Amino acid sequence: MRRTFSNGRNEMIDVLIQTGKDLVDRHLAWGNAGNMSIRLDCGRCLITASGTRLGELNETSFATCFLDESRSPEGGKPSKEWPMHKAVYEERSEVGAVLHAAPFYSTFAACSRNFEIRSDLFVETMYYLERVERVPYRHPGSAALADEVRKKARKANILLLENHGVLVFDETVNEARNAMEVLELACRMVVTGKQSELDFNPLDDRTVESFLNDSGYKKRREWPQ
Repeated sequence: MRRTFSNGRNEMIDVLIQTGKDLVDRHLAWGNAGNMSIRLDCGRCLITASGTRLGELNETSFATCFLDESRSPEGGKPSKEWPMHKAVYEERSEVGAVLHAAPFYSTFAACSRNFEIRSDLFVETMYYLERVERVPYRHPGSAALADEVRKKARKANILLLENHGVLVFDETVNEARNAMEVLELACRMVVTGKQSELDFNPLDDRTVESFLNDSGYKKRREWPQ
């Protein structure tokens, strides 16, 4: 069943302002390297404006965009990355929020070859990192990048944008933020483990499947077919 999203634009602005501060405070975003959006009702989405710094957002830092391309944006000038946000919303009707940032360790993974992001280490990685996909580099804001994101949006909720950053999306801003935090921690653990020459003790596949299906910790997400 399709979710009903909020009509409260002002309320959602407050949510994104706080989210931007949280991302910067937790070293998940920096400067103006990132953008965020929330889906509103009636085919509308609220997105950060072009050039805004995520830790310094205010009521004028947003634009309202429409999935209907015949309608022009309202408010500020939307982030140039709107096309890839739009691609996610069009492919995943249940998604309510999209976060794009460049956390250090996650971006390190996106810029590296043969970087294995493990989902079999602990509870949060099993849930939030169940599916991670890589997106080949295309210029920011380009139709080509939006097309590549569209191809992978149905396969995962976390996309590593090669040589660019990460794109995380979920039903709510809070869930997307949780996933970004877990991704950054997992990437940091991989880097630290290699530096320290420590061996991980991963859970076996059967245990991971049991957690996802039977643990009751969280209901397993229903992936679109």
